[in-house]
Amino acid sequence: MKVKRWFGLLATLFLLVSTVNPAAVFADEKRTIEDKSIYDLLVDRFNNGNGNNDFDVNARDLSAFNGGDFNGIVERLPHITTMGFTTVSLGPVFEAESYDGNKVLDYTKLDPHFGTADEFVEMISALHDEDLYVIADFPLGGVSANHVWAQNGTLKPVPAADGTIDWDSSDAAVQSALKEAIMEFVDTYKLDGIRLTKIADFDTAFLNEVIQVVKAVNPEGYVLTNEVSDADFDAAPNFEKMEALRKSFVTFDPDSAPLSLFTNDDQGELIQFDELTGPRFTFDIVEARMFPPTRWKLAVTALFSMPGTPIMPYGTEIAVNGEAPPENHQLMNFKTDEELIEFISNLNTLRNQSEAFRNGDFEMLHNEGGFTVFKRSSDDETWIVALNNTTETSSLEIPKEVIGNDKLLRGVLGGDLVREGKDGVFRIVNDREVAEIYIADEDKGFNTPYLIASIMVYVLFFGFLFLVWRKGRQRR
Repeated sequence: MKVKRWFGLLATLFLLVSTVNPAAVFADEKRTIEDKSIYDLLVDRFNNGNGNNDFDVNARDLSAFNGGDFNGIVERLPHITTMGFTTVSLGPVFEAESYDGNKVLDYTKLDPHFGTADEFVEMISALHDEDLYVIADFPLGGVSANHVWAQNGTLKPVPAADGTIDWDSSDAAVQSALKEAIMEFVDTYKLDGIRLTKIADFDTAFLNEVIQVVKAVNPEGYVLTNEVSDADFDAAPNFEKMEALRKSFVTFDPDSAPLSLFTNDDQGELIQFDELTGPRFTFDIVEARMFPPTRWKLAVTALFSMPGTPIMPYGTEIAVNGEAPPENHQLMNFKTDEELIEFISNLNTLRNQSEAFRNGDFEMLHNEGGFTVFKRSSDDETWIVALNNTTETSSLEIPKEVIGNDKLLRGVLGGDLVREGKDGVFRIVNDREVAEIYIADEDKGFNTPYLIASIMVYVLFFGFLFLVWRKGRQRR
C-alpha cells in the first residue's frame, strides 16, 4: 500500500508540473504571504553546530542554554527543505538572559551563544541559497531589567513581572528608538521580514509606522505578529480558527462544527495548532489518551489544505510533548522515525505546487461529527479533501456539478480512485481516522498508461525482493 501511495503522489505531482508553470506560480512579483509555509524554530533548541560558543551550556537542563546556534541551522538545513517549507521564522536572536530569546539585553547585539554576526549573515545567505525567506522576532516589550537602554538611562523603563521591563509606549523617544533599532536590524542582516511580539502596549498608529519602516528598508519584506492587532500586518494569527483546528483533531468523534469558521475570507491569517508558548498538541493528545500518529496525520492534512498561511513549530514533525516552557522546548532530536516527516513533506509539496491550496476558493461540502469534506479550487485545479475523524467508515455523495464533467477523483494519499456513477454522483468512502486528498483528473476511461506504470512499480519492487532472497540463499 505504501508503494501505491507513493506512486499516486508522484503521478499527481507530474500532473501538476505538466499543467502549471512553477516559475509563474513562484515569480517574485506574485508572491504573497499566502504562498508561504513557515517553519518556526528557537535557535537554541534546533541544532548545535559549533562547540566554540558552548559556554554556560547544559543540554540536560531545559531551563539553560542547550547549545543550538546559527551554524547548527545551516548544518540541518536539508531537514527543513525536505519538508518543503518556504520560510524560516526565528525566535529572538538578540543577546538575552534566557535561551528562548526573552529578556533581551541589547537590540544591537546577537546572543553569543548563537554565534557571531558573520555566522548569522552566513546562515541567512545559506537559507536564501535554498530560496527560503528568513523572518526573525523583535520583542517590543518584556525585555530584561538589565537592558542596556535602562542601564544607561537612555529610556525610562516601566517595571513588569519576573525581572522584566516594558517601555513607555506613549513616549516619543521610545517610539523613535524602537523604530531605529528595527530598521537597523532588518537592514544590517538583509532579513526578509520580522515578527513583532509583545505589542499589546503599543497603539495601531505606532505599529503601522513600524511596518512602514520595514517596508522602506525591504519593500518585499513581510511584517507579522503573533498577537491580535488592527494594524496593517501582512499576517496575524486567528486564534479562534487555531483552537477550532486543535479541538477538532485532538480526539475522535469531535464536534467539528467550529471548522466552519474557515471561509474564503482568510487572507493574511496565520494558522497553526501546535505551539511553543503553551501545551504542545501531543500533550493534549496524550492527556486525552489518544494515539498520537493518527491524530497528527489528520491535523497536519487540515493545516496544509485549509485556508491560511500554515505555521509549524520545530518538533511538530517528531511529535514533541510538553505542557509549558521549558518542557515543551526540547532539543530537537534528528534520530527519530521519519514517517510523520515524510507525510508533512508530501502535503507541503502538494501545497507548493498547487495554486488552489494556497490561494484558491474554499467550499465546505460536509462537516458533521468529525467527518469533514471540503473543496479547494482554482481555474486550473479542483481538489476534494476528506478528513474522517470518526470511529466508523464514512461516505459522502458529491454531485458532478461540484467536480466537473468527464472527471474522476484520484486519491494521492491512499491511492483511492472514484469515478462518477451512472446517476451523476461521486461516492467517496473513507475508513475511520483517515485523511484523503483527491485531485479531479480527466477521466479518459481505461487508463492504460497508469495501469502499466502501476504494474511496473510492483514488478520492480517484487523483483528487488526476489534478488535479495536469491542472494541470501547463495550465501548459505
